[in-house]
Amino acid sequence: MSTLTHAGARKTLLGVVTLILVLAAQGVASAPALPNPILYFIGAQYLTISGKQVIRYNYDVANKDVYPDDMFAASPNLPPCGSNTKAARTWVDLYDQNGKRLNGFCALGKSSDLGKIWFSLDENLVPPSYIYIELNDRQTNTKYKSNLADTTL
Repeated sequence: MSTLTHAGARKTLLGVVTLILVLAAQGVASAPALPNPILYFIGAQYLTISGKQVIRYNYDVANKDVYPDDMFAASPNLPPCGSNTKAARTWVDLYDQNGKRLNGFCALGKSSDLGKIWFSLDENLVPPSYIYIELNDRQTNTKYKSNLADTTL
């Protein structure tokens, strides 16, 4: 009888340990529950770059403080961004309302840098009516998509 009791206790203990390990692994692998970015237009700059007149459309993310800085830390363990082998964990891409990519940032260093994102167009081109951004957390394979934001004040 003691052999049965001992065997039953071992199975119960093994089941409990397995359950704890499964729950712990799920907690580590899952992405943090974060809201989508709230994008807004902060203004346009008229610039001359290499003799060419362009307009830079500047944006900020109103809730950038909810994103932890470690989401933007250099991550040499992840694929590089071109020749940048220390690209950030999270990349930011700007798209027009139809999904055409306008610009991207792969080396922001902290969440406050979300207040300095932009795209540029030749001064003779009409900008899209709206844009949105996607934050791509490459470590957790999670994307956060913003609202549509105007390109004028």
